[in-house]
Amino acid sequence: MGERAHRPTVKEVAQRAGVSPMTVSRTLSGGRNVKPEVQERVLAAVAELGYHRNENARSIRPGHSSGLIGVAITNIANPYYGTFALGVEEEAALAGRRILLGNTSEDASREAELVGDFLGRRVDGLVVVPAAASSAHLEHSQRQGVPVVLASRRIEGLEADSVVLADEDGAFRGTIALIDRGHTRIGYLGNALSIFTGARRHTGYLRALASRGLRADPRLVATAQQTVDQAREATRALLRAENPPTAIFCANNRNAIGALKEIGVQLATGLRTADAFPEIVSFDDFELAELSPVPLSVIDHDPRELGRTAARLLLDRLDGGGGEAAPREIELPVSLRLGVR
Repeated sequence: MGERAHRPTVKEVAQRAGVSPMTVSRTLSGGRNVKPEVQERVLAAVAELGYHRNENARSIRPGHSSGLIGVAITNIANPYYGTFALGVEEEAALAGRRILLGNTSEDASREAELVGDFLGRRVDGLVVVPAAASSAHLEHSQRQGVPVVLASRRIEGLEADSVVLADEDGAFRGTIALIDRGHTRIGYLGNALSIFTGARRHTGYLRALASRGLRADPRLVATAQQTVDQAREATRALLRAENPPTAIFCANNRNAIGALKEIGVQLATGLRTADAFPEIVSFDDFELAELSPVPLSVIDHDPRELGRTAARLLLDRLDGGGGEAAPREIELPVSLRLGVR
């Protein structure tokens, strides 16, 4: 990626705003004793110059790196991403580096703020599970000489190394497995189609149906679930349909857990037996999957290896091995484990 680009200084911000460096520092520390109109000038200069506070400058000597890698994930409550972050941390530690971990909650604005915070702490590079298709903040990072690696998802038009899963292939194989077991009304639970993985997995689901002469029933497709509770509500709606699905493809483990929670609640009422509920395929494994009350299969892969691979790509750039080479795109395979339960 070459040498780091020039980073704006407090002095330059002060000159642009027509104030003293002390006024800039006070503004960025909360604005105490600084007039509102002066704060506005300072913040405008900060935005124009792309300035980020250097939170640990005193601990870094000129010409030395911080040894830090910023890692942005979308859901810190999901053990999947904890395992992913562990993989990044393990590879970073082998290289004598440490990670700073942050959560975006699938919010693009929070991701931009988090990346700004990372840059302010002089991270050497970023590993990001992108929350949306916006990339201006990541392009800014690259212009500052801080390389970016995208994990799990890519962003159209962003020139950056990336490592993703075989999302479409996994969804295709999982849906075909349900068709081979005699299911023709197969529901779909997933997150927004604007999300990279959501779109790819939905495409795999549709392609599998089409390959066997089937069509998806729009009434059995739900694509807006980001949480377990939302997935549970969507499952309840599917089960109440006039002609409910006999199987459900879940595009991630949060949706699978939500589906199983709703099934468990309905089973507890005693109104229906387990064999009256749909069979499930989950893209991503999860804890206690083997205790599912209904037949369950899993499209499996290793999130730790996903994290390790992302870290290795970044470390290669930082150590000069990537040089000015074109962005590298790696797609990791997945496996289908039939009959986990």
